[in-house]
Amino acid sequence: MNIDHIVKNITPEVFERLQYGASTGKWPDGTVLTEEQKQQTVQLVMLYQAKVSQTNEQFTIGANGEMVQKSKAQLQKEFASENEIARFSENDL
Repeated sequence: MNIDHIVKNITPEVFERLQYGASTGKWPDGTVLTEEQKQQTVQLVMLYQAKVSQTNEQFTIGANGEMVQKSKAQLQKEFASENEIARFSENDL
């Protein structure tokens, strides 16, 4: 079976479960992953990020197969462009 075919057929729901398993070492139902499952789950998450989701979020895998890392200035610029809900100062108590 072709790994590209498998990765392209992962649904967003399955991807969320894989991400959860990769980050916590457990499936959403609480079952602990074996070491082999952890390795395979991380690999599937990375392949999905690179080939399917192709997001530009921090610490994901880009289409070129490398981790997306942004500078502090890039992140501040992205967050500054989002609509602010509220801004508080430590003196606002």
